[in-house]
Amino acid sequence: MSTVVLEVRSLAETLADASRAMKGRRTEREVRIGFATPELLWQVLTAKRWELLKILCGAGPLSIREAARRVDRDVKAVHGDVKALLDAGVLDRTPNGMVEFPFEAVKVEFVLKAA
Repeated sequence: MSTVVLEVRSLAETLADASRAMKGRRTEREVRIGFATPELLWQVLTAKRWELLKILCGAGPLSIREAARRVDRDVKAVHGDVKALLDAGVLDRTPNGMVEFPFEAVKVEFVLKAA
């Protein structure tokens, strides 16, 4: 199963993972997308965008209009959410202009430490 892990991590950790992946040392079937802070992660992954990811998970390529219909929201608002998720690397755009969540699962991971 291919999984995307949305996590809070430093740039150094992200670059180290990328280096290991390029050297072929990564065997798990997951992609990691890092955010610098928990606040940034939640700024990108809002409740409405999480709802959108849930309907896109396993659905295959969809038009933005169809995605909006499935979540019962305005097309313009869904378009804005799709753009933010595309910019974050969570969604892909197909050659024919549809959007797709190319993973079978999503996991959100971060640690809250005492100040």
